[in-house]
Amino acid sequence: METKAGDPGAFAQFDLGRVPSPAFVVDEVAVRRNLQILADIKERSGAKVLLALKAFSMWSLAPLIDEYLDGYCASGLWEARLAREHFRGPISTYSPAYKAGDLAEISEISGHITFNNPAQIERWKNDSNHKFALDSSEIGLRINPQIALGETEKYDPSQPHSRLGFPLSQLRPEHFEHLSGIHFHNLCEQGFDALAETWAEVEPVIAPHFGSLKWINLGGGHHITREDYDREALVAFLKQLKARSGCEIYLEPGEAVALDAGILVGEILDVFDNGMAVGITDISATCHMPDVIEAPYRPAMLGERSEGTAIRLGGPSCLAGDIIGDYILPDKPHIGQRIAFLDQAHYSMVKTNTFNGVPLPSIWLWNSESDALKCVKNFDWTAFRDRLS
Repeated sequence: METKAGDPGAFAQFDLGRVPSPAFVVDEVAVRRNLQILADIKERSGAKVLLALKAFSMWSLAPLIDEYLDGYCASGLWEARLAREHFRGPISTYSPAYKAGDLAEISEISGHITFNNPAQIERWKNDSNHKFALDSSEIGLRINPQIALGETEKYDPSQPHSRLGFPLSQLRPEHFEHLSGIHFHNLCEQGFDALAETWAEVEPVIAPHFGSLKWINLGGGHHITREDYDREALVAFLKQLKARSGCEIYLEPGEAVALDAGILVGEILDVFDNGMAVGITDISATCHMPDVIEAPYRPAMLGERSEGTAIRLGGPSCLAGDIIGDYILPDKPHIGQRIAFLDQAHYSMVKTNTFNGVPLPSIWLWNSESDALKCVKNFDWTAFRDRLS
């Protein structure tokens, strides 16, 4: 996968030496800018916009996010608890499957609970231990549109034999009996055209049930805050869909809230030659940017040059594949040199881990207008110790 963002914005003037290494630095001005775009979309279209916590869970920014968005979507009990404890607004929860011990609390927290297939709904509706709790929440069904539009198959919710959502081709009128809403999430870092293609597949099956449905959730993966996104087309589509269906329409972007709003600062610990220059950094791909390996993709670097001699950068772990990529650095590579990777506020922060005892980056909040900088989270070695027994 290629980085579809990576605009340095105000970070082009940020002094990397102001924070310890490694560290995430999030620009609250950039987050507000993204939120203002999303608020404009919802105000002009009449749709509701939820933050997908799976992508961006920075609860220290909850007061800011609460100003602009309508609520939050969770992927299970712990994210739902986080939303209830730190954020305001309704909570919508979807998981491919639920544990019996979690469902009562999820029902208490969530206004919407979305299930992965009709059999799950029947199972819990017929379970006397959960029926009352479920009756207090609106029930949704996630469907699989069965139209693969993603760049990489393993990130495509419509990949063959996908575990995410009930296949559209198997949906029957009786499956709508207990439903308040329909949910689908078919996109990954995509523009409006992919949403339009997906809806063209879904609408003929869903339209006969518009009268009985309260809401339609169009999921996430919409790169609404990216400069080249066709926001006018999205607004027109949402207005038409709301009018035609009579339903409340939801979007649940995560990445779009924090797009180009954060960097990951690191330091070069060693440089040597092995057929090309090799640099060891205190940033680990596997621990701090796991999508670099899982996607895979190459993160954009702040100040990277287009010409010169490349150096291969990798992390301090013992994993042979802990390689970030090959880069032409802004200055000649040297020990102690600070570097930063762009567009790291979303997903990277929520996916960090302590494999090999690699320390977690601290988290800093910067205001690029006032230049105020503060540490909102610092981790010591107990973060590693306390995960183990």
